[in-house]
Amino acid sequence: MTHDYLPETLTRADADALAGVTVLDFGTGWCGHCQMAMPLVDAAVRACNGAVRHIRIEDGRGRPLGRSYRVKLWPTLVVLRDGEEVARVVRPQERGEVEQALAAGAPAPGEA
Repeated sequence: MTHDYLPETLTRADADALAGVTVLDFGTGWCGHCQMAMPLVDAAVRACNGAVRHIRIEDGRGRPLGRSYRVKLWPTLVVLRDGEEVARVVRPQERGEVEQALAAGAPAPGEA
């Protein structure tokens, strides 16, 4: 887990090929909403004990990955399960919102 938004290096094809549960966290380091949500997101991901991959992606106008997910507000968390979007949270205000989205990515009982 990284605490900084990293330059976009992932392509949509790369994201679609990710195995397991991944949260793509679109935003910027200077965004106040992103800064406020960061501890909530970090705590929710930490509570998953390594079962969730968390990638912070610096987003902005013309950045293809964010546009492919139709990101319009920051932060936007896109939860993927084996490359398919299963949940989304825009500007989370509470840790529970993030936890609920991450739970949507968890395998069903008997599935692993």
